[in-house]
Amino acid sequence: MNRTTFLRDFKENHLNQFKDISEYLFYHPELKFKEFQSVEFLISRCKELGFTVKENVANIETAFIASYGSGKPVIAILGEYDALPGLYQTPNLSSKNDEGKAVGHGCGHNLLGTGALMAASMVKDYISKNHLNGTIRFYGCPGEKIGSGKTFMVRDGAFDDVDYALCWHPSPSNSVMNLSSLANYLVNFHFKGISSHAANSPHLGRSALDAVELMNVGSNYLREHVTDDVRFHYALHDVGSSSPSVVQDTATVQYLIRAKTIDGVNDVYKRIKQIAKGASLMTETDVEIDFVKGCSNYIPNAMLGDQLYKSMHDIYKYNASSEDENFAKDIFNSLSENEQKNKITSLVGFGFMDTEESLEGKYIYDKISPYKPSDEILSGSTDVSDVSWVVPTGQVSCATSAIGTPLHTWQMTSQGLSNLAFEGTSNAAMTMAHTAIELLQNKDLRASVDEEFKTFQSKNVYKNPIPKEVLPR
Repeated sequence: MNRTTFLRDFKENHLNQFKDISEYLFYHPELKFKEFQSVEFLISRCKELGFTVKENVANIETAFIASYGSGKPVIAILGEYDALPGLYQTPNLSSKNDEGKAVGHGCGHNLLGTGALMAASMVKDYISKNHLNGTIRFYGCPGEKIGSGKTFMVRDGAFDDVDYALCWHPSPSNSVMNLSSLANYLVNFHFKGISSHAANSPHLGRSALDAVELMNVGSNYLREHVTDDVRFHYALHDVGSSSPSVVQDTATVQYLIRAKTIDGVNDVYKRIKQIAKGASLMTETDVEIDFVKGCSNYIPNAMLGDQLYKSMHDIYKYNASSEDENFAKDIFNSLSENEQKNKITSLVGFGFMDTEESLEGKYIYDKISPYKPSDEILSGSTDVSDVSWVVPTGQVSCATSAIGTPLHTWQMTSQGLSNLAFEGTSNAAMTMAHTAIELLQNKDLRASVDEEFKTFQSKNVYKNPIPKEVLPR
């Protein structure tokens, strides 16, 4: 039996098993590093599937590795399963309804984790039936959302013996993810002042909230004096008293600082720290700078990308039903006029290189985007990046949502259990499995991937962006 037939047969024979996994993760959404139910469920399924499981990887309760096989090469397929606050949504509904629930899979990680495990299971069965040397691993990676779980795992050696890594992400596109990404730091600035009666004795108070506001004003002036790739965003996590008659003695602002390299992030971070200290001086408050996490910029391996593209062409198959088309149309119509007009924005970050004209009159992208290596940079960030600095890494995206669907929206969550979503998940799984099997059997491919990666490493020194004393939270 040829490889493509094997993978398609595996999909058909195990379809309901993996749909059940995706559904469980969807209905048990959990935030970063708190994915306890999801991990317990996934570990039990991995054991049932015949994997050997190592738990508490890198001393993270919700990180694990499921392995099968022996010897080299060691191939890691990366899975995620964390959700987002404020993004629960009734599935398969084209109008907003959160049912009063706070957490949801607005980035499709119920699909991402399921597809990665499905791919690893396909490779496991192929190794077993064909008596191949090599090891396949499913990496259970927590806290991708503002947590950089993989960066902690890289820092603590979880990928030290891995030869190749593969990953995917749900999106409206079928494409190889060929763009680099922005590195980032996540930092809390905790201000401490003195409370007082805001009317009777304002002169005795020192407002921590004033310090936060002044810091934000200063940072906004900084935007004029940074390079075009730099982004920084902030959110208030503590504003002290809820009463305006009290001078707030505590306030916290959290900053996410991005640039195209870690060195660039660090340069901006130094300047923002100075602004925070200036705000502290102006308000006679104290400031504590609390580094939460960081991640590097993604380094796509072009040779792996080329193989993923070939694999996708070998296995991709999807025929939209009228029900699929109608639901996608309803989702598209639920988007704002601006989102509809800029529908290509939701695709380009995933390596989409087709024309905008190819989307006309369509609600589902049912083709494979052209592929070539690119020097473009995705304005978002991912902790897959740190894996890519220590292991040759390739990523794909398969269409699980209607054209124009932005990530981190209720529309993305709503499509998380749709037929399109699971067809896309299956196509991603088969693409990754096809490439992993090629890596196991094709020493010339391994040599070309390795040569590209060694060339990169010879010119770039990796330094993990998270200090050793910082723990996941």
